[in-house]
Amino acid sequence: MMRLMALVIILATTAAVTSVAATAGRAGGPGTALAIGFALIAASLTGELFERFRLPRISGYLLFGVACGPSVGAILTPAMARDLQVVNGVAIALIAFIAGLEINFTRLRPQLRAMLTMGGVMLGLMWVTLTLLFFLAWPWLPILPAATGLARLALASLAATVVASFSPTVTIAVIAESRARGPLCELVLALVVLADLALVLLFTVSIESVRMALGTSGGGPGVLSGLAWEIFGSFAFGAIVGALMALYLRYVGREVTVVLLGVSVLLSQAGAGWHFEPLLAALAAGLVVENIAPPEGDGLRVAVERGALPILVLFFAAAGANLEMRALTEVGVLAVLAAAVRAALIWVTAAVGARTAGVTGTAPSLAWMGLISQAGVTLGLGVIIAQEFPDWGPRLYALIVAMNAMHAVIGPIVLRAALSRAGEVGRMDLHEHAERRTPNAEAPA
Repeated sequence: MMRLMALVIILATTAAVTSVAATAGRAGGPGTALAIGFALIAASLTGELFERFRLPRISGYLLFGVACGPSVGAILTPAMARDLQVVNGVAIALIAFIAGLEINFTRLRPQLRAMLTMGGVMLGLMWVTLTLLFFLAWPWLPILPAATGLARLALASLAATVVASFSPTVTIAVIAESRARGPLCELVLALVVLADLALVLLFTVSIESVRMALGTSGGGPGVLSGLAWEIFGSFAFGAIVGALMALYLRYVGREVTVVLLGVSVLLSQAGAGWHFEPLLAALAAGLVVENIAPPEGDGLRVAVERGALPILVLFFAAAGANLEMRALTEVGVLAVLAAAVRAALIWVTAAVGARTAGVTGTAPSLAWMGLISQAGVTLGLGVIIAQEFPDWGPRLYALIVAMNAMHAVIGPIVLRAALSRAGEVGRMDLHEHAERRTPNAEAPA
């Protein structure tokens, strides 16, 4: 009750301050500081209220952003909502780094082939089916209905690639926030990370095929060389950064929280000039730290807990505040239909993939529930389409935004429910406590 009262007071105070600033014509004055402070406190309180109802905190952060953003409650002005995105790059790098820390190849080796088989079958079936459905329905879609032949096929494949994409950032954040660990976490993490890598390749090929079909590109080998540089260069850059951090953790091990945030900034900003993908670079850094030079003790775990929480709060609050709810009304029926078809395909193809890979049990049967979310990566692909093709791209982007508005709220709730059903919520803490007690148990009697 006290948290709810505190939240109401903060909302009322911020609304009053924003109103006074707008009336006085000083909207650009304290906007950034006010937006960040307001989001940190109010979104955190909202997340705690959600947790009391056994819902993921991330859903609370997102719904807070939507409710207070310019499209709904207008407590945050458009400028303040944009200011919250200042942490986006660092947040994506931090979340991907945490993902790398959760992927231990020694632990996954017995099931790695089955995971690759399941993910490949699932993603391939989804992409082919969505491409076929988009191709058949294209004349009735309000995007570019006049397209025919190869152009229509290329556009259908591009739309299918974006709609089929998952959200490693949201999935990883829900798992980290739930302190979950177990077979389901490992399977879902492997599927979303591998699918994201594959979809980056599919998107690059699809958008180039659209350029060629519409006559806006001359083709050539530059696409494949650029793609190879982006993927392998990002992994190499991240591996170097991860190795340096592993050495620091092993031989220095001080102020780890500051170093972790500094590494996240480096991964998100330094590689931009060389066209590295921060998501891949940060993932590679986490993989190196976890699998090649794992740190000793709890320093890194404590640093992740201290450094990640405020960044995640701002990131997901900003994602909610910047969702354009108008897009949901413009393409609402189409977005709901596309989301329903996508969810059904995830469920069916995950079952087919698990059967093909020969895996059974609770984790494969619940894995589809961890693949519903869409967020930053999908929106980023939509922005590229809107900027590349200004004639029809914004219409496809509106569909993407509308689907994201639904998936960003529903996805974390469904994943948290799956983790609870699998009994994996909070098991990370139990595992770490057991590891800390093991040396004492082996002490001489």
